[in-house]
Amino acid sequence: MAQIKLKQHEIGPLSKPFIIAEMSGNHNQSLKRALEIVEAAAEAGAHALKIQTYTADTMTLNIENPDFKIDDNDSLWDGQNLYQLYQQAYTPWEWHKPIFDRAKELGMIAFSTPFDETAVDFLEELDVPLYKIASFENTDLPLIKKVASTGKPMIISTGMATLAELDELVKIAIGAGCKDLVLLKCTSTYPATPENTNILTIPHMQQLFEDVQIGLSDHTMGIGVAVASVALGATVIEKHFTLSRADGGVDSAFSMEPSEMKALVEETERAWQALGKVTYGPTEKEKASLKFRRSIYVCKDIEQGESFSKENIKVVRPGYGLEPKYWDSIIGKISKKKIKAGTPLTFSDLL
Repeated sequence: MAQIKLKQHEIGPLSKPFIIAEMSGNHNQSLKRALEIVEAAAEAGAHALKIQTYTADTMTLNIENPDFKIDDNDSLWDGQNLYQLYQQAYTPWEWHKPIFDRAKELGMIAFSTPFDETAVDFLEELDVPLYKIASFENTDLPLIKKVASTGKPMIISTGMATLAELDELVKIAIGAGCKDLVLLKCTSTYPATPENTNILTIPHMQQLFEDVQIGLSDHTMGIGVAVASVALGATVIEKHFTLSRADGGVDSAFSMEPSEMKALVEETERAWQALGKVTYGPTEKEKASLKFRRSIYVCKDIEQGESFSKENIKVVRPGYGLEPKYWDSIIGKISKKKIKAGTPLTFSDLL
């Protein structure tokens, strides 16, 4: 699995997890707020800022019938008309450049999720360094081909995709020109619950798609699921981000706030650092602590020719004497010389 190079950042197992702050519709139709979200994401330590490129007309039809109405009691958007929802949530295309420019000024990678071919053409004019395919679009193979033909890295959320669909989209993307691909384990519920996230799928996906990196698009609350995913091999973490959930907005209910994003960046990096390698015995840093192991010490003055017993030797810290495993074989042995209390016992003391 090769590292993916993105300007000042790299994505891969040799690098700390790549953290993406997804703005989505949390700008609440204010460019000022959108730029404040960019700045808050950068201050929290996110490595990338992602938006979404669509209009209501590129997403759906402006039709009032049950097909175009969300009918799901568990959905945040239950009862809403799709066209009206996307009108509320979309990021105006004229905002893209100022949002991207501000993110780049602050050292972040700025990119987007296109939802149709016109969005890809528009984003190419802005020279985005990579693309994201949303989970609901991962069966839109013409869109995947279009994005892959740019030759830029792609991140694709797996969402509800079956294994057969994943295999197909990976082959299509690579065949159409994508050289660097990341699949994000994703549960397409908003918010998602940890019980429904199944991150053990991450190492399984890595085994199935050896040349593809695996990450997590996380819609759960908190950072526990994301941190755990790093231990399972995730190289990318995507989280929806807002200034404050109390401000409301289409995605605010399952979005991270700045302090949570800061914790996510820090704790996923710690998790990555802790992976290390398979190793046993003391590390270099631990060698100095070997002296704090237990060993056999003389606890009462011993005369030459005296037998070692539970009364005159004891297993204690520090570890400069014989290891405790020799205790049974030493009891009853004869001392070769006088030994003062507080002396570590050695084989040279035995007759």
